[in-house]
Amino acid sequence: MSFHNNTSLILYSKETSSKKNCPDINELNFSENKEGVAWLNTYGLRHIEEMTAVVESNHWDPFLIKLILDQEHSNKTIQLENSLFVAIKVLKTERSNLSSEQMFFVVTPHFLWSIQEKKGDYFGWIRERIDNNGGIVRSQNADYLLYLLLESIIDNYLETNEKHLIQIQKAVELSIQSPKPESVVHLEKMRKNSLKIKKATSGFQDLCSKLEKIDRMDINTKYFSELKEQSINLLADIDFHLQEIESGVNMVFSLQNHRMNEVMKALTIFSVIFIPLTFVAGLYGMNFADIPMLQHPYGFYAILLFMFLVALGAIFYFKRKKWF
Repeated sequence: MSFHNNTSLILYSKETSSKKNCPDINELNFSENKEGVAWLNTYGLRHIEEMTAVVESNHWDPFLIKLILDQEHSNKTIQLENSLFVAIKVLKTERSNLSSEQMFFVVTPHFLWSIQEKKGDYFGWIRERIDNNGGIVRSQNADYLLYLLLESIIDNYLETNEKHLIQIQKAVELSIQSPKPESVVHLEKMRKNSLKIKKATSGFQDLCSKLEKIDRMDINTKYFSELKEQSINLLADIDFHLQEIESGVNMVFSLQNHRMNEVMKALTIFSVIFIPLTFVAGLYGMNFADIPMLQHPYGFYAILLFMFLVALGAIFYFKRKKWF
């Protein structure tokens, strides 16, 4: 898909707002924009020529081109001469198998360019708020728009984590009711997803810490302090969930060991009862003529009674010791 088909432009101010598909690249000059905010959103990182043209037409730092074309950034903020570059690895949570995408933001006081690796995002509510003039977004500069975009990312992590918590609780309860190897495999999958959310949240917290330390008159850092607090609280919740999963796995192994011990105890009791009986039966099964009671008319019944008393004595002893 072309750059134009994957790019949209929203222009808004306190009084008005408008949305349109990407105009001609020569018209994407926002360096002289002193009123309102222009939000340019692009899907895809392969529009090299067009992205370069946008940077050049706005007379931004040429180093910005290199930053945008590098598709493997860690979470970082770079202050350039007349703009701010922000890179973040965002966790995609639409599917059960969590994946990540690279996302860039180029920010000036009255302009924000969001570049996303994959199509689709969590920013629909922001577009509606701009269109309906909800909240204070249309009266603020681009730094507030950046705050809202980042807030939607951490909110998605929070919602995903809440759904994940419900799944964890159900999986733990099921594993306790039916401690099977499949339960451990399911809990392990939950643990890996929690670790992915934790890694993404930790990176988000680090990014907010960097944004919090920016020393620019046109960037209000108080927004990012709030996001940092949200990420810290989320990390604490995730650690609790990981402990719950670990407890669930340990419970499964404990129950399995307990059941195995019960089986071994039952087998041991049966063995202890029947070993002396087997010994007596083997003794009287030997091919000798002079075995006591062998020729006695009631010898067979006497030996059966003796074996019965031995078994009954063993059972009585085990009951007294409370072994079963």
